[in-house]
Amino acid sequence: MFVDSHCHLDFPELRDDLPQVLDAMRDSQVTHALCIGVEMKAWPGVHALATAHPNLYASVGVHPDYEDLDEPGVDLLVRHAREPKVVAIGETGLDYFRRRGDLEWQRARFRTHIRAAREAGRPLVIHTRAAADDTIAIMRDERAGEAGGVMHCFTETWDVARRALDLGFHISFSGIVTFRNAAELKEVAKRVPLSRMLIETDSPYLAPVPHRGKRNQPAWVRHIALEIAALRGVPVETIARATSDNFFALFGIDRHVH
Repeated sequence: MFVDSHCHLDFPELRDDLPQVLDAMRDSQVTHALCIGVEMKAWPGVHALATAHPNLYASVGVHPDYEDLDEPGVDLLVRHAREPKVVAIGETGLDYFRRRGDLEWQRARFRTHIRAAREAGRPLVIHTRAAADDTIAIMRDERAGEAGGVMHCFTETWDVARRALDLGFHISFSGIVTFRNAAELKEVAKRVPLSRMLIETDSPYLAPVPHRGKRNQPAWVRHIALEIAALRGVPVETIARATSDNFFALFGIDRHVH
């Protein structure tokens, strides 16, 4: 019924309890999850999770906030993107929130990921924080729309959402949309077309209400669907169906494998 389009099951907070995490997913009708790569050194573990479980998939990439580590080139990303169960490139993008000074290394890394996605024929998982204008500008400049993808854990304005939608991207909502102080984001969730919406936990982070402050897990993606359904005045099944259909179509996944 539900799909978690972005989680980090290889992180120790979840990896050490994986059987229970997967059982909770099943019990909450969360049928599939995408495990996201954030650095090359840890990527084999992400890929191993995906290949070990029929309902888990993987992406390959380096998070924009990670500095001074192995920097993959286009060829390496493309090679990994073509391995079994790898359905996306990322997460990639720009994050200026914690960084100061010359951030050209972030922009160069982002361009590399976009070029790899276009070459591999895989969608992008894009992270942007305090960098929306530069993110959209590079997406346009590098023709990211040819690869497509998703703006993950979206927290920006409707104007940024509209520009991403115009480039052919999906918008994914995390537990932040359930927070009381997220009024502007709730308005965005009302306006994004259902045909271009995904939901995610970004677990182990950003647990939704009523679990805010706890270790997040994919089972709780249903609370995000419930919030968006309430905001839009539709049954939760409508949000579950649309976001699941979008997930399978965007990432080219057979929905009957789980």
